[in-house]
Amino acid sequence: MFFQIFSYLRFLAQSGNAHGLHSPFVFGLYAHVINHTGHFAAYDAVETRRQELLANSTEITVKDFGAGSRTGAGRTRRLRDIARTAAKPPKLGQLLFRLVNHFQPHTIVELGTSLGLTSAYLSTADSRAQVITFEGCPQTAQVAQETFTSLGLTNIELVEGNLDDTLAPTLSQLVNPVDFAFFDGNHRLEPTLRYFELLNQHRTEHSVFVLDDIHWSREMEQAWAAVKRHPDVALTIDLFYIGLVFFRQNQPKQHFSLRFDHILDRALERTRVLSS
Repeated sequence: MFFQIFSYLRFLAQSGNAHGLHSPFVFGLYAHVINHTGHFAAYDAVETRRQELLANSTEITVKDFGAGSRTGAGRTRRLRDIARTAAKPPKLGQLLFRLVNHFQPHTIVELGTSLGLTSAYLSTADSRAQVITFEGCPQTAQVAQETFTSLGLTNIELVEGNLDDTLAPTLSQLVNPVDFAFFDGNHRLEPTLRYFELLNQHRTEHSVFVLDDIHWSREMEQAWAAVKRHPDVALTIDLFYIGLVFFRQNQPKQHFSLRFDHILDRALERTRVLSS
């Protein structure tokens, strides 16, 4: 918690907003997609499912292959607690929805399904897209599948098992390149970079990668710094909790740290949850 607070204060000192942005691409994305405040009807069904999970006291056994729970929770957890602390909040899920809606990717890969709420946002943004989501925990994957069924989502393929065993074989079978990837499967340095390299082999110059919790720990900050240095990466946007990565050719390497209008809300909520 203290590391995140320090990182956030440092981010505030270094970040900016639309004022002074000289990149038309970044300005348009920031003003019209990232900070878009309108409402899409598709949000409602996903948030109804979230409320169902927040009211569900069923216990499941969580099998975690990553860096563990942010709250130090044990292996047996109630669905409502997972929905409250581990599932991505509405504003982040809705940002991912807008990004998919804007870039119109055909093939989307999500590393870390959790209860399926973020997958649902990725899926409903464009029902023509193929969403492939990976989850290591069998009981969590079952709940996610129930989420997809209840929302009538038929364009999602859920791959269950350890990412170390499932990611490379699944990617090797893809017919089309990966247009959009959301990294939320393992919050450690080495696996994050290894998964990045695997997906990097299956993308195009127009692909968009989104890394979650890039300032969650020292390891994740190191991973984010390594991604920014990667020779194939042309442009990054640091929104504190997530980082956007672009591979646009014939563009000078640029890195932006921008304030997402809603990010302080999430930071304060995360602090409240961790201290409760």
